[in-house]
Amino acid sequence: MTTAADMLATGFATLPDLIRAHALERGDRTAVADAQGGIDYRTLDATIDRVAAALQRDGVAPGSAVAIVAAPTTDYAAVFLGAVRAGCVATPIAPSATPAAIAAMIADSGAPLVFLDAENARALEGQRLTARIVLFSREGGGPGCATAFAGEQSFDAWLTPPETKPAPVAIAPEDPFNIIYSSGTTGTPKGIVQSHAMRWAHVSRNTAAGFDTAVTMIATPLYSNTTLVSFLPTLGWGGTVVLMGKFDARAYLELAQRYRATHTMLVPVQYQRIMALPDFDSFDLSTFRFKTSTSAPFSAALKADVVARWPGVLVEFYGMTEGGASCALNATANPTKLHTVGQPMPGHEIRLIDDDGVEVAPGEMGEVVGRSPAMMNGYHGRTEATRDAEWHDADGNRYIRHGDVGRFDEDGFLTLMDRKKDLIISGGFNIYPSDLEAVMTQHPAVADCAVIGVSSEAWGETPVGFYVRRDGVIEDAPAILAWVNGQLGKTQRLSALHVADELPRSAIGKVLKRELRDRLGAAAA
Repeated sequence: MTTAADMLATGFATLPDLIRAHALERGDRTAVADAQGGIDYRTLDATIDRVAAALQRDGVAPGSAVAIVAAPTTDYAAVFLGAVRAGCVATPIAPSATPAAIAAMIADSGAPLVFLDAENARALEGQRLTARIVLFSREGGGPGCATAFAGEQSFDAWLTPPETKPAPVAIAPEDPFNIIYSSGTTGTPKGIVQSHAMRWAHVSRNTAAGFDTAVTMIATPLYSNTTLVSFLPTLGWGGTVVLMGKFDARAYLELAQRYRATHTMLVPVQYQRIMALPDFDSFDLSTFRFKTSTSAPFSAALKADVVARWPGVLVEFYGMTEGGASCALNATANPTKLHTVGQPMPGHEIRLIDDDGVEVAPGEMGEVVGRSPAMMNGYHGRTEATRDAEWHDADGNRYIRHGDVGRFDEDGFLTLMDRKKDLIISGGFNIYPSDLEAVMTQHPAVADCAVIGVSSEAWGETPVGFYVRRDGVIEDAPAILAWVNGQLGKTQRLSALHVADELPRSAIGKVLKRELRDRLGAAAA
């Protein structure tokens, strides 16, 4: 029998094969837990078999998308992994999108089958879905769900009988593993196709992270690559995943304390909310060994606070769902580099280029492009968009454009200036919103903030700020605007500042600046 350790030492293995090996070697260990309880590796492997066999029974061919629109549960995990075992392409879709957008993503993927929970089935009742519906039944359907779609089946009824085995499917490294739809922060979501080789790279590179004995807290959605880069390695190495539903800072700490969590991936806004709890220090987090963050800017001050007060190593990862290259910053070991996102990871290469696609000189700013073993195949059905996302060097090597502007320091640590699309050019001067946001956050009345560029007849563009008031601190916007502009250079100053109850964010914490621009447009109209 080939062991999981043998597989992990090879050049390539599939995640379902690793889970099968864990089921044989450590079958009683909890694999996935949610609010309803946990399932062990033996049960997970058997359920994955039943899902894969049901897909084959229904004629869902290898390479076909299998869509999932639901809250994270053990059933969700089994369907995701069962689709992969059948050679299909797991396609998790954000429930937070509008019903029309969800229907469009399902149609774009070409999925013949979509798995919904009761809440999302109700939300999609008015949409025309060509895919067959399987309803996760632990919520009991609910009013309107049982007859919402023709031919709808419950998950339990759809599964094949216990002990059913699927026909073996040969899977090559280049075969598609999943489709992840972009957040749509810059337009229509694009389906990012990621291969088995890319996911194998995410699992195999984590040899030193201790995932084999991990209890990993998952507090971000399973449709996000942010989540999968900790969810998949934990299962690949035989650890335990704890799925949390809607994020709440106090509930997270209570759950982490109860499960004696060792690992977690959180986005910066989640760290911010957790660290702001007055009784944070009263929770026993002593079992934590490895904390990570990605997906959004992570301030140096917040990193320092996490390092000082939360046990375990803190590592920030910088990368993108499309792949390219990743950087890692061990914040615990590099207290003087907290303003950076770290250095390129082994096997990852980053270059900086100018607007003409020419590499910039050392120490200069440029657009980040990267290549590594973990790169997307391309955008699903969008050849031109895939081509636009690529850059090739003189030797023809393929890089992915990250869309960020950055600079390397003398030690090879990368500092990000901003998203290239967010750069504001005012009166011929480049203004980076992140620079202005860093100043705004220093004001005692500002709990959260964002800066966008808006059209200006006088300057071409001009920066406008939004902020969320800090509880218990009262100061009006004009006073804050005057203070902020007093800290900025003449070419950087905000032309206006607006108060907001909260900033619009994606499920993984990215500020949706397009929505802020839409707010201003609506107000002007």
